[in-house]
Amino acid sequence: MSQANLAVDPHAAVMEESPFAIPSSKLVMWLFIISDAVTFGAFLFAYGYIRNASTDWPTPFEHASIWNALLMTFILVTSSLTILFAVRAAQNDDRAGAFKWTLITAGGGTLFAILHLREWSSLIGEGVRMFQNPWGAPMFGATFFTITGLHMLHVIGGVIALTVVALTYRAGRYSAKHIEIWSLYWHFVDIVWMFVVPMVYLLNMKR
Repeated sequence: MSQANLAVDPHAAVMEESPFAIPSSKLVMWLFIISDAVTFGAFLFAYGYIRNASTDWPTPFEHASIWNALLMTFILVTSSLTILFAVRAAQNDDRAGAFKWTLITAGGGTLFAILHLREWSSLIGEGVRMFQNPWGAPMFGATFFTITGLHMLHVIGGVIALTVVALTYRAGRYSAKHIEIWSLYWHFVDIVWMFVVPMVYLLNMKR
């Protein structure tokens, strides 16, 4: 530590550089994503074990259900693109553009949740419950509603968070880093869905 630096900042002698290369707020989000990835991984592993251990696992999803899942996938992937536009606009200090694209992303998440709830309503109408269904292994409902429900809860939470961030950013109390941090969360939600679709939907397609 030079004498010149001590003269400018008398507290510099007792301050240590951060051991991390990223801001604390982004680090916290990454740690949350890692822990959440472990949670989803455990649920998907348990799902795979239960499915393989069951001799009469239901395959109830017809082409209409698969197309609905693919539509939800398209919406979620598109929303990952729009949040990238939001981050780019925020980094260019385009507050109007960042606000617009963040809300469009939240709108995509809302549409995803609506389609998912409609699918749930249809399955419940066919007699699917947590521990019973008309087709076979009773654990199908428990695993399906748990995995897709946990993911949908993340989507709804992300929609609320993105809406709050967009409004606060437009008011000037948040910066581009806040939109960037929550974009990481949104991309994580998208990636998780890429594992849910083949395991929960495509492998259970009616043949």
